[in-house]
Amino acid sequence: MSKMEYLKEMPIAVIGGGAVGKTCAADMKLAGREVRLFDMMPFAKQTLANLDKTGILLDGLQRNLYCFERSGKAFFDLVTSDMGEAVKGAGLIVVAAPAMAHEPFFRAMIPHLEDGQVIHIFTDNYASLILRRLMREMGCTKKIIVGGWSSAPYGTRIEAVNGFMFPHVGVKYRAITLRGASLPMSDIDDFMESSKYLPCLDAVTQGNGPEAGNTVLDIGFSNINPVIHVPATILGVSTMENWGIIFGGYDKTTYSMYSHGLCPSICEVQYQFYNEEIDLAEAIGVDVPKYAYESFFSRRSVLTQEYMGLDENGKDNVVFPLDQPSTEGNTGPNSIHHRYLTEDVPVGCKIYHDLGVQYGVPTPVIDSMITLAGSMHKKNFFKESKYNLAYLGIDNMSKDDLLAYLNEGIYNR
Repeated sequence: MSKMEYLKEMPIAVIGGGAVGKTCAADMKLAGREVRLFDMMPFAKQTLANLDKTGILLDGLQRNLYCFERSGKAFFDLVTSDMGEAVKGAGLIVVAAPAMAHEPFFRAMIPHLEDGQVIHIFTDNYASLILRRLMREMGCTKKIIVGGWSSAPYGTRIEAVNGFMFPHVGVKYRAITLRGASLPMSDIDDFMESSKYLPCLDAVTQGNGPEAGNTVLDIGFSNINPVIHVPATILGVSTMENWGIIFGGYDKTTYSMYSHGLCPSICEVQYQFYNEEIDLAEAIGVDVPKYAYESFFSRRSVLTQEYMGLDENGKDNVVFPLDQPSTEGNTGPNSIHHRYLTEDVPVGCKIYHDLGVQYGVPTPVIDSMITLAGSMHKKNFFKESKYNLAYLGIDNMSKDDLLAYLNEGIYNR
């Protein structure tokens, strides 16, 4: 009997009413589990409206190498804006929220945590570090397992028209492998084992399997959003802003960064951005996922590996060439006021910069992205972003102290 098998019949709480949260919740309910869906007021008035009556319809292409698919209409056991109701007695807690929502969610959740619960964060984006810091500050000593993942299990979108959200999520692809880690790493075996009881990871579990990263800092480096989104959005901004005006017909919503924004020069910048991540990881003593140079020069960039894997030569199984027309990829962004910049710059890029300063690693390409994004937004993201090493609870740490905390949970402050 697995040490974590006690989770098999326990309720699952999903925290977050966005596309990933709704998709995870629907997917796991369709797999036969008891699922509770939570979102916070005032957002819950819109995100959870009528879901107790309508449920969520899950469908879509669900592209992946092994053709794993699960579709249908899911009706949840509980739809609530009461955090206590959502997490009471739950075995697994899935946090599926943008980075800016992590702290308010965690502050609401921490007083209700119970011994034995396991928290999975999609996408981690350093949230495991924030949660552990807040637990210390709020005096929470519950014996729980905390960990996060490099990406969400899906590329998914909520069907929406003019701001109205339908109770329908369309899954464009399912990951067949994801990289995860626990904080501290002494919990990694139990954390990875617990993932077998999360049906939202079934395509991973039954695919190429989850991969254990080298600490949650590795998982931050493994988040491919900053390296793909930021250079492509900033350097492709003229195409994006002229779409629907000069070219692309009259519908701005048909613009796709992947289909219309990427080009060889931008892909080269993405590759150099990635190499600065490698330099940071090596200086600190953690790891990063390995991507071939050629993998960046594709309409789906390194994202392809998540759902189509690699061939016997270590190359992408499916390549979407830059020199051919393509409709491959999600639509958007349609403005600079999109999470591809508003989250990936002040969170992902800013933490890379701060780690570089603390551990003596130059990050000129990443810094240039922060500077340009700040110019477009009329902000100084270096100064104005709340995401810094103090916010994560790891400022002024020697490398040895940082690794002791990440690996063993020894917090020397």
